[in-house]
Amino acid sequence: MAIFNHQFTFFEILGTTSGVLLLISLWLWGKYNTFIKTRNQVKTDFSDIDVQLKRRASLIERLAQLVKEYATHEKGTFENVAKARAALDTSKTAKEAAKAENMFTDTLKSLFAVVESHPKLQASQNYKDVQVELATTENLIAKYREEYNKTVQHYNNLVLTFPSLLAAKLFNFYEEDLFKQ
Repeated sequence: MAIFNHQFTFFEILGTTSGVLLLISLWLWGKYNTFIKTRNQVKTDFSDIDVQLKRRASLIERLAQLVKEYATHEKGTFENVAKARAALDTSKTAKEAAKAENMFTDTLKSLFAVVESHPKLQASQNYKDVQVELATTENLIAKYREEYNKTVQHYNNLVLTFPSLLAAKLFNFYEEDLFKQ
């Protein structure tokens, strides 16, 4: 029964409080660093996608130039290539980049429809080279998109799950968008 009658001294209370505050501070420090590292990985992964999307845009512009030599009456298609490129160049988020990518995909379908009606274009070496580069770039975009989405999912889980969501709110870390098609 003597345990319940024990009166805590000022130094015992101060030591316990200091210990608890030190542990909370160390936990917050660790969480903050984890958020920063993971958010930086999200940015790096998005940058990988962005590089490939810009490469793809350049290849589509090259393809459009090749098609233009064979089909001068496809003005709307060429204008859509320019609009899609402008949308990609001004995109800052995964959502905006995905929207621009969808514009390029629609434009690419139009370009391929024009190509199908021009057998000489299909047979040209330049066209074949662009096709190979486009296929490679499409595969890289898919790979990088998958990596980005995994990183974003990991980051979002950190930001949205208890107890780390308390630190996320304290330090203003917010959920990131997945790269959706």
